[in-house]
Amino acid sequence: MATVTRENIGLLNDKITVKVSQEDYLPNFDKAVKQFSKNANIPGFRKGMVPAGMVKKMHGPAIFGDEILKTVEKELMTYIQTEKLELFGQPLSLDKEAKDLDHNNPAEYAFQFEVGVKPTFSVTPLENNKTTLTKYKVNVTDEMVNDEIQRLQLKGGKTTEPETITSEDNVINVTFNESDAAGNIVEGGITKENALLVKYFTPAIQAELQGKKNEDSIVFQLATSFDEQRLGWILKDLGFEANDKDAAQKYFKLTITKVGLIEKRELNEEFFKEVYPADNITTEEAFRGKLKEEIAKYWDSESRNHLHNDLFEVLVHETPMDLPKDFLKRWLQVGGEKPKTAEEAEKEFPSFDHQLRWTLISDKLVKENKLEVSFEELKENAKQKVLGYYGGAAADGAEWLDSYLDRLLQDEKFVDQTYREMITTKLFDWAESKVTIKEEEIKAEDFVNLPHKHHHHEH
Repeated sequence: MATVTRENIGLLNDKITVKVSQEDYLPNFDKAVKQFSKNANIPGFRKGMVPAGMVKKMHGPAIFGDEILKTVEKELMTYIQTEKLELFGQPLSLDKEAKDLDHNNPAEYAFQFEVGVKPTFSVTPLENNKTTLTKYKVNVTDEMVNDEIQRLQLKGGKTTEPETITSEDNVINVTFNESDAAGNIVEGGITKENALLVKYFTPAIQAELQGKKNEDSIVFQLATSFDEQRLGWILKDLGFEANDKDAAQKYFKLTITKVGLIEKRELNEEFFKEVYPADNITTEEAFRGKLKEEIAKYWDSESRNHLHNDLFEVLVHETPMDLPKDFLKRWLQVGGEKPKTAEEAEKEFPSFDHQLRWTLISDKLVKENKLEVSFEELKENAKQKVLGYYGGAAADGAEWLDSYLDRLLQDEKFVDQTYREMITTKLFDWAESKVTIKEEEIKAEDFVNLPHKHHHHEH
């Protein structure tokens, strides 16, 4: 009779021993031999007529080992289900060497496994509104509306290609190459292509660019070449955080690859209709009002994302939770598609730990608060995505829309991704109601440079 025993070997870390005797695996071994003999193609014997003794002689060790392992796995899984153990990943074998499994001398065998047990915990940051977070409201200024109008006028304007830079309205295609202050390219440094208006640079750099043409270059330091807001944009485009002060001190060699000049579009009804085809906008005043509304929506969305990021970090770092770290590091080494070294697992563990804590917290909150996404909600979300992509209200009611949505909702990857996005949004919306939120007005450039609520203490 098989026996399964369990003993604690560390924090949330247990050893499970499965012992199997002859009566547990021999009947299955004999049955597997008979089945093999029915299907085996062995020279000198008709199919289905191979003697069991011949099968045992030729394939006995492999079949014997396979059936023992199947029996052990079945007993292990039954025990885990019966005991309702909440485990991380799959049990890890503690048997370092292959056992001497002799089908001619069946015996009792013991197999040992290591498991990591999921912790019980409370999401304390959401208790009694003890957490206070800031929700920022970005002030939408006339200058921001003017900048957006100019961007749209340039986007839809006619492009010419003068030989040299003569105006702040010139558009230049450039290549950023990381360098030292003298313009010597840094080996292995950042290289990035971009297209920028000359007016994006500070007055000093604009002056230096005047008269430059294709293949000409200048060397500049990021921090002294852009205003604060545009510096954040450039840093993000180069792969840094918008508020990375060290990255802002880097030098780059900027090589011009194309000089352009765009004739701005006129502010008239034709232009308004191109930008907002579904709205009957006939005046510049109405156009500015619509733009201001759209810009406010954008910053409201960015503010909400920032709040959710802060909430995420608070939940992950301030929810007391024990984890079986040593087990998880060993599991990281062998649990994936490709084995990792101990050094690789150690390096990956902080980000793995971070995501694992969030998974445990979010799963708990979704389950306990019965947060759900219905199929109808998912379908409506998919519809809005399609309408947003194909022109909003203009596409609504089109004959092709329903059949397109049906095909889209048969795509498991799309459905899974959409579900995850929606359930995460519902989770954050619910969690917002459990914390104290204070609103604070802020300038766009200050918002862009806000630090994220990252915590650096050890768990």
